[in-house]
Amino acid sequence: MRRLRILVLMHPDFVPPDSTDGYTARQINEWKTEYDVVSTLRTAGHEVRPLGVQEELKPVRDAIEGFKPHVVFNLLEQFHHEPVYDQHIPSYLELMRIPYTGCNPRGLILARGKDLSKTLVHYRRIAVPAFAVFPMRRKVKRPARLALPLIVKSLNEDGSFGISQASIVDTDEKLAERVAFVHERIGTAAIAEQYIEGRELYVGVLGNNRLRVLPVWELKFGTMGGPSARHIATEKVKHDPNYQERVGIVDGPAKNLTPEVSARIQGIAKRIYRTLGLDGYARIDFRLSTDGIPYFIEANPNPEIAKSQEFATAARYDGLDYPDLLHRILALGLSRAKAGVSVG
Repeated sequence: MRRLRILVLMHPDFVPPDSTDGYTARQINEWKTEYDVVSTLRTAGHEVRPLGVQEELKPVRDAIEGFKPHVVFNLLEQFHHEPVYDQHIPSYLELMRIPYTGCNPRGLILARGKDLSKTLVHYRRIAVPAFAVFPMRRKVKRPARLALPLIVKSLNEDGSFGISQASIVDTDEKLAERVAFVHERIGTAAIAEQYIEGRELYVGVLGNNRLRVLPVWELKFGTMGGPSARHIATEKVKHDPNYQERVGIVDGPAKNLTPEVSARIQGIAKRIYRTLGLDGYARIDFRLSTDGIPYFIEANPNPEIAKSQEFATAARYDGLDYPDLLHRILALGLSRAKAGVSVG
Protein backbone atom coordinates (compact mmCIF):
# COMPACT_ATOMS: atom_id res chain seq x y z
CA MET A 1 0.00 0.00 0.00
CA ARG A 2 1.22 3.50 -0.83
CA ARG A 3 2.22 5.85 1.97
CA LEU A 4 -0.89 7.46 3.43
CA ARG A 5 -1.76 10.31 5.75
CA ILE A 6 -3.97 8.63 8.35
CA LEU A 7 -5.97 10.47 11.01
CA VAL A 8 -6.80 8.09 13.88
CA LEU A 9 -9.83 9.10 15.96
CA MET A 10 -9.99 7.83 19.54
CA HIS A 11 -11.17 8.72 23.04
CA PRO A 12 -8.89 11.40 24.57
CA ASP A 13 -8.07 9.13 27.52
CA PHE A 14 -6.74 6.48 25.14
CA VAL A 15 -4.28 8.54 23.11
CA PRO A 16 -1.26 6.25 23.47
CA PRO A 17 2.32 7.11 24.40
CA ASP A 18 5.14 6.48 21.94
CA SER A 19 6.33 3.49 23.97
CA THR A 20 4.87 1.05 26.50
CA ASP A 21 8.01 1.20 28.65
CA GLY A 22 7.24 1.91 32.31
CA TYR A 23 3.51 1.16 32.09
CA THR A 24 1.73 -1.65 33.91
CA ALA A 25 -0.30 -4.32 32.12
CA ARG A 26 -3.50 -2.72 33.45
CA GLN A 27 -2.49 0.70 32.11
CA ILE A 28 -1.52 -0.69 28.71
CA ASN A 29 -4.81 -2.58 28.55
CA GLU A 30 -6.68 0.75 28.51
CA TRP A 31 -5.12 1.92 25.25
CA LYS A 32 -3.68 -1.24 23.70
CA THR A 33 -5.81 -1.04 20.55
CA GLU A 34 -4.92 2.59 19.94
CA TYR A 35 -1.22 1.91 20.58
CA ASP A 36 -1.12 -1.14 18.32
CA VAL A 37 -2.91 0.61 15.46
CA VAL A 38 -0.84 3.80 15.60
CA SER A 39 2.55 2.13 16.12
CA THR A 40 1.96 -0.55 13.46
CA LEU A 41 0.85 1.94 10.81
CA ARG A 42 3.82 4.20 11.58
CA THR A 43 6.21 1.26 11.30
CA ALA A 44 4.62 0.50 7.91
CA GLY A 45 5.69 3.98 6.75
CA HIS A 46 2.44 5.92 6.98
CA GLU A 47 2.11 9.42 8.40
CA VAL A 48 -0.19 8.87 11.36
CA ARG A 49 -1.83 11.52 13.53
CA PRO A 50 -3.79 10.39 16.64
CA LEU A 51 -6.62 12.68 17.69
CA GLY A 52 -8.57 12.42 20.92
CA VAL A 53 -12.19 13.45 20.40
CA GLN A 54 -15.17 13.37 22.73
CA GLU A 55 -16.94 16.68 23.31
CA GLU A 56 -16.98 18.53 19.98
CA LEU A 57 -16.46 17.98 16.27
CA LYS A 58 -14.41 21.10 15.55
CA PRO A 59 -11.06 19.34 16.20
CA VAL A 60 -12.02 16.71 13.62
CA ARG A 61 -12.84 19.37 11.04
CA ASP A 62 -9.63 21.28 11.82
CA ALA A 63 -7.54 18.12 11.47
CA ILE A 64 -9.19 17.24 8.16
CA GLU A 65 -8.60 20.73 6.77
CA GLY A 66 -5.04 21.03 8.12
CA PHE A 67 -3.67 17.48 7.90
CA LYS A 68 -5.67 16.51 4.79
CA PRO A 69 -5.77 12.80 5.57
CA HIS A 70 -6.27 10.25 2.83
CA VAL A 71 -8.37 8.21 5.28
CA VAL A 72 -9.62 8.34 8.87
CA PHE A 73 -9.07 5.26 11.04
CA ASN A 74 -12.10 5.39 13.33
CA LEU A 75 -11.51 3.95 16.81
CA LEU A 76 -14.22 6.01 18.52
CA GLU A 77 -16.87 3.94 20.29
CA GLN A 78 -18.81 6.85 21.81
CA PHE A 79 -19.30 10.60 21.64
CA HIS A 80 -20.25 12.89 24.52
CA HIS A 81 -19.57 9.72 26.55
CA GLU A 82 -22.64 8.08 25.00
CA PRO A 83 -22.19 4.83 23.05
CA VAL A 84 -25.49 5.46 21.23
CA TYR A 85 -23.84 8.44 19.49
CA ASP A 86 -21.09 6.38 17.87
CA GLN A 87 -22.81 6.37 14.48
CA HIS A 88 -22.68 10.16 14.24
CA ILE A 89 -18.90 10.16 13.70
CA PRO A 90 -18.96 8.20 10.43
CA SER A 91 -22.04 10.23 9.44
CA TYR A 92 -20.02 13.41 9.89
CA LEU A 93 -17.07 11.97 7.97
CA GLU A 94 -19.43 11.07 5.11
CA LEU A 95 -20.72 14.64 5.05
CA MET A 96 -17.09 15.80 4.93
CA ARG A 97 -16.49 13.30 2.09
CA ILE A 98 -13.55 11.72 3.90
CA PRO A 99 -12.94 7.95 3.63
CA TYR A 100 -13.03 6.17 6.98
CA THR A 101 -12.52 2.68 8.31
CA GLY A 102 -15.04 0.42 9.95
CA CYS A 103 -18.79 0.25 9.83
CA ASN A 104 -21.24 2.63 8.18
CA PRO A 105 -23.79 4.60 10.29
CA ARG A 106 -26.81 2.43 9.45
CA GLY A 107 -25.03 -0.77 10.42
CA LEU A 108 -23.92 0.77 13.71
CA ILE A 109 -27.51 1.74 14.52
CA LEU A 110 -28.97 -1.68 13.65
CA ALA A 111 -26.33 -3.53 15.65
CA ARG A 112 -26.39 -1.20 18.67
CA GLY A 113 -29.78 -2.13 20.09
CA LYS A 114 -29.68 -5.74 21.22
CA ASP A 115 -33.46 -6.00 20.82
CA LEU A 116 -33.53 -4.62 17.27
CA SER A 117 -30.61 -6.73 16.05
CA LYS A 118 -32.12 -9.90 17.53
CA THR A 119 -35.51 -9.13 15.98
CA LEU A 120 -34.01 -8.61 12.54
CA VAL A 121 -31.86 -11.73 12.77
CA HIS A 122 -34.75 -13.84 14.06
CA TYR A 123 -36.76 -12.73 11.03
CA ARG A 124 -34.05 -14.43 8.94
CA ARG A 125 -34.78 -17.69 10.76
CA ILE A 126 -31.60 -17.61 12.83
CA ALA A 127 -31.82 -18.81 16.43
CA VAL A 128 -31.80 -16.06 19.07
CA PRO A 129 -32.48 -16.33 22.82
CA ALA A 130 -35.99 -15.33 23.90
CA PHE A 131 -35.85 -11.87 25.43
CA ALA A 132 -37.77 -8.96 26.91
CA VAL A 133 -36.88 -5.28 27.23
CA PHE A 134 -37.46 -3.33 30.46
CA PRO A 135 -37.54 0.44 29.80
CA MET A 136 -36.48 2.97 32.37
CA ARG A 137 -39.01 3.86 35.09
CA ARG A 138 -41.35 0.99 34.28
CA LYS A 139 -42.50 -1.81 36.55
CA VAL A 140 -40.60 -5.04 36.00
CA LYS A 141 -42.88 -7.90 35.09
CA ARG A 142 -41.51 -10.99 33.43
CA PRO A 143 -43.55 -12.19 30.46
CA ALA A 144 -44.89 -15.71 30.95
CA ARG A 145 -43.17 -16.85 27.76
CA LEU A 146 -39.75 -15.94 29.19
CA ALA A 147 -38.48 -18.83 31.30
CA LEU A 148 -35.85 -18.53 34.02
CA PRO A 149 -32.85 -18.41 34.31
CA LEU A 150 -32.18 -15.16 32.46
CA ILE A 151 -29.17 -12.96 31.89
CA VAL A 152 -29.76 -9.22 32.37
CA LYS A 153 -27.75 -6.63 30.46
CA SER A 154 -27.80 -3.02 29.36
CA LEU A 155 -29.81 -2.72 26.16
CA ASN A 156 -27.14 -0.82 24.27
CA GLU A 157 -23.82 -0.81 26.15
CA ASP A 158 -21.07 -3.07 24.88
CA GLY A 159 -17.76 -4.48 26.12
CA SER A 160 -19.65 -6.51 28.78
CA PHE A 161 -20.16 -3.27 30.72
CA GLY A 162 -22.17 -4.00 33.87
CA ILE A 163 -22.14 -7.78 33.40
CA SER A 164 -21.16 -9.98 36.35
CA GLN A 165 -22.18 -13.30 37.85
CA ALA A 166 -25.09 -11.42 39.46
CA SER A 167 -26.41 -10.71 35.95
CA ILE A 168 -27.78 -14.25 35.79
CA VAL A 169 -31.06 -14.44 37.70
CA ASP A 170 -33.25 -17.40 38.58
CA THR A 171 -36.16 -15.70 40.39
CA ASP A 172 -38.46 -12.78 39.64
CA GLU A 173 -37.11 -10.97 42.69
CA LYS A 174 -33.54 -11.20 41.40
CA LEU A 175 -34.73 -10.12 37.96
CA ALA A 176 -36.27 -6.96 39.39
CA GLU A 177 -33.10 -6.25 41.40
CA ARG A 178 -30.81 -6.64 38.43
CA VAL A 179 -33.00 -4.57 36.11
CA ALA A 180 -32.96 -1.83 38.76
CA PHE A 181 -29.15 -2.09 38.85
CA VAL A 182 -28.94 -1.54 35.10
CA HIS A 183 -31.40 1.38 35.24
CA GLU A 184 -29.72 3.09 38.18
CA ARG A 185 -26.02 2.29 37.75
CA ILE A 186 -25.70 2.17 33.97
CA GLY A 187 -28.55 4.52 33.10
CA THR A 188 -30.07 2.58 30.20
CA ALA A 189 -33.00 0.29 29.53
CA ALA A 190 -32.34 -3.36 30.36
CA ILE A 191 -32.72 -6.51 28.29
CA ALA A 192 -33.27 -9.90 29.92
CA GLU A 193 -32.68 -12.86 27.67
CA GLN A 194 -32.80 -16.61 28.01
CA TYR A 195 -29.54 -17.87 29.51
CA ILE A 196 -27.94 -20.35 27.12
CA GLU A 197 -25.76 -22.92 28.82
CA GLY A 198 -22.89 -23.67 26.48
CA ARG A 199 -19.78 -22.35 24.78
CA GLU A 200 -18.88 -18.70 24.04
CA LEU A 201 -17.98 -18.40 20.35
CA TYR A 202 -16.92 -15.44 18.22
CA VAL A 203 -16.71 -15.12 14.44
CA GLY A 204 -14.90 -12.23 12.78
CA VAL A 205 -16.11 -10.98 9.41
CA LEU A 206 -14.11 -8.67 7.18
CA GLY A 207 -15.38 -6.96 4.04
CA ASN A 208 -17.88 -4.68 2.32
CA ASN A 209 -19.40 -6.70 -0.50
CA ARG A 210 -17.14 -9.74 -0.76
CA LEU A 211 -16.77 -11.10 2.76
CA ARG A 212 -13.94 -12.97 4.45
CA VAL A 213 -15.14 -14.98 7.44
CA LEU A 214 -12.48 -15.78 10.02
CA PRO A 215 -12.20 -19.10 11.88
CA VAL A 216 -14.64 -19.78 14.72
CA TRP A 217 -12.98 -18.54 17.92
CA GLU A 218 -13.78 -19.51 21.50
CA LEU A 219 -13.43 -17.76 24.85
CA LYS A 220 -12.28 -20.39 27.33
CA PHE A 221 -12.94 -19.67 30.98
CA GLY A 222 -10.28 -21.74 32.75
CA THR A 223 -10.98 -22.14 36.48
CA MET A 224 -13.15 -19.03 36.68
CA GLY A 225 -15.23 -18.94 39.87
CA GLY A 226 -15.06 -22.65 40.58
CA PRO A 227 -17.60 -25.29 39.60
CA SER A 228 -20.65 -23.19 40.57
CA ALA A 229 -19.77 -20.17 38.38
CA ARG A 230 -21.59 -19.53 35.13
CA HIS A 231 -19.18 -19.27 32.22
CA ILE A 232 -20.11 -15.87 30.80
CA ALA A 233 -18.03 -12.98 29.48
CA THR A 234 -18.28 -10.65 32.47
CA GLU A 235 -16.68 -7.22 32.59
CA LYS A 236 -13.89 -8.71 34.71
CA VAL A 237 -13.31 -11.56 32.28
CA LYS A 238 -13.08 -9.13 29.36
CA HIS A 239 -10.97 -6.35 30.83
CA ASP A 240 -8.90 -7.50 33.83
CA PRO A 241 -5.60 -8.96 32.54
CA ASN A 242 -4.46 -9.99 36.03
CA TYR A 243 -7.68 -11.95 36.59
CA GLN A 244 -7.42 -13.50 33.14
CA GLU A 245 -3.93 -14.75 33.88
CA ARG A 246 -4.81 -15.94 37.39
CA VAL A 247 -7.71 -18.18 36.38
CA GLY A 248 -6.51 -19.13 32.91
CA ILE A 249 -8.96 -17.27 30.69
CA VAL A 250 -7.77 -17.52 27.08
CA ASP A 251 -9.21 -17.37 23.60
CA GLY A 252 -8.32 -19.51 20.63
CA PRO A 253 -9.64 -21.70 17.82
CA ALA A 254 -12.83 -23.50 18.80
CA LYS A 255 -11.85 -27.13 19.23
CA ASN A 256 -13.97 -30.25 18.86
CA LEU A 257 -16.29 -28.73 16.29
CA THR A 258 -16.92 -30.78 13.19
CA PRO A 259 -16.10 -29.06 9.89
CA GLU A 260 -19.82 -29.03 9.16
CA VAL A 261 -20.69 -27.23 12.41
CA SER A 262 -17.86 -24.70 11.94
CA ALA A 263 -18.96 -24.00 8.36
CA ARG A 264 -22.57 -23.62 9.51
CA ILE A 265 -21.64 -21.09 12.20
CA GLN A 266 -19.47 -19.14 9.75
CA GLY A 267 -22.31 -19.12 7.24
CA ILE A 268 -24.73 -17.82 9.86
CA ALA A 269 -22.24 -15.09 10.82
CA LYS A 270 -22.10 -13.97 7.19
CA ARG A 271 -25.91 -13.87 6.99
CA ILE A 272 -26.11 -11.81 10.18
CA TYR A 273 -23.47 -9.38 8.87
CA ARG A 274 -25.52 -8.81 5.72
CA THR A 275 -28.86 -8.68 7.55
CA LEU A 276 -27.63 -5.86 9.80
CA GLY A 277 -26.07 -3.93 6.92
CA LEU A 278 -22.55 -4.15 8.35
CA ASP A 279 -19.36 -3.41 6.47
CA GLY A 280 -15.68 -2.87 7.20
CA TYR A 281 -15.21 -5.41 9.97
CA ALA A 282 -17.27 -6.87 12.80
CA ARG A 283 -17.36 -9.69 15.32
CA ILE A 284 -20.49 -11.81 15.65
CA ASP A 285 -21.01 -13.41 19.08
CA PHE A 286 -22.74 -16.74 19.65
CA ARG A 287 -23.55 -19.17 22.44
CA LEU A 288 -23.36 -22.76 21.25
CA SER A 289 -25.90 -24.62 23.36
CA THR A 290 -25.25 -28.06 24.82
CA ASP A 291 -27.55 -29.51 22.15
CA GLY A 292 -25.53 -27.95 19.33
CA ILE A 293 -27.63 -24.89 18.42
CA PRO A 294 -25.67 -21.65 17.74
CA TYR A 295 -27.65 -18.75 19.26
CA PHE A 296 -26.92 -15.24 18.04
CA ILE A 297 -26.09 -13.02 21.01
CA GLU A 298 -24.92 -9.74 19.48
CA ALA A 299 -23.01 -8.13 16.64
CA ASN A 300 -20.02 -5.91 17.37
CA PRO A 301 -19.13 -3.62 14.47
CA ASN A 302 -15.68 -2.06 14.87
CA PRO A 303 -14.61 -4.52 17.61
CA GLU A 304 -11.33 -4.13 19.44
CA ILE A 305 -8.44 -4.92 17.11
CA ALA A 306 -5.45 -4.90 19.43
CA LYS A 307 -2.87 -7.53 18.47
CA SER A 308 -3.94 -9.66 21.44
CA GLN A 309 -7.71 -9.41 20.87
CA GLU A 310 -9.88 -12.13 19.34
CA PHE A 311 -10.33 -10.47 15.98
CA ALA A 312 -6.62 -10.01 15.31
CA THR A 313 -5.58 -13.41 16.67
CA ALA A 314 -8.24 -15.15 14.56
CA ALA A 315 -7.05 -13.22 11.50
CA ARG A 316 -3.45 -14.21 12.18
CA TYR A 317 -4.50 -17.85 12.57
CA ASP A 318 -6.17 -17.50 9.16
CA GLY A 319 -2.96 -16.22 7.56
CA LEU A 320 -3.55 -12.46 7.87
CA ASP A 321 -0.76 -10.88 9.91
CA TYR A 322 -1.49 -7.77 11.94
CA PRO A 323 -0.03 -5.15 9.53
CA ASP A 324 -1.88 -6.86 6.66
CA LEU A 325 -5.11 -6.82 8.68
CA LEU A 326 -4.83 -3.07 9.29
CA HIS A 327 -4.03 -2.46 5.63
CA ARG A 328 -7.04 -4.54 4.62
CA ILE A 329 -9.25 -2.44 6.91
CA LEU A 330 -7.81 0.74 5.38
CA ALA A 331 -8.36 -0.59 1.86
CA LEU A 332 -12.00 -1.39 2.64
CA GLY A 333 -12.58 2.17 3.85
CA LEU A 334 -10.92 3.65 0.79
CA SER A 335 -12.75 1.37 -1.64
CA ARG A 336 -16.14 2.20 -0.10
CA ALA A 337 -15.45 5.91 -0.59
CA LYS A 338 -14.20 5.30 -4.14
CA ALA A 339 -17.43 3.49 -4.97
CA GLY A 340 -19.23 6.68 -3.95
CA VAL A 341 -21.97 4.79 -2.13
CA SER A 342 -22.43 4.35 1.61
CA VAL A 343 -24.43 1.50 3.04
CA GLY A 344 -25.65 3.92 5.66
